[in-house]
Amino acid sequence: MENEKDRFGETMRLVERAKEDIYFAERDRELLEKLRGQLCKVDKVEAATRCPKCPGKLERYTFQGIALDRCHECGGIWLDNGELEGIVRKISRGPLGAWRDTLTAQT
Repeated sequence: MENEKDRFGETMRLVERAKEDIYFAERDRELLEKLRGQLCKVDKVEAATRCPKCPGKLERYTFQGIALDRCHECGGIWLDNGELEGIVRKISRGPLGAWRDTLTAQT
């Protein structure tokens, strides 16, 4: 009888862990969709650049005000020197830092 209680308790812990994993996976999907919404294609005609990984063509996008290149074929994103640090800095500064940047940009 005691063995049955242990198996039931273990099953309940597994169910709880699975529900937690599902919840966080859904939150991650929502965050990724929000970030994809901030990715804007630049419709400027430039010299066609080829992807370093595959024979695909790179297209120009902006994210958080920083220009980056995305491969049409493999979906890879290519950043120039310093662009990743700029994106991380902008995302991690928080709402107060963003508000301060808008104030200083207007003056």
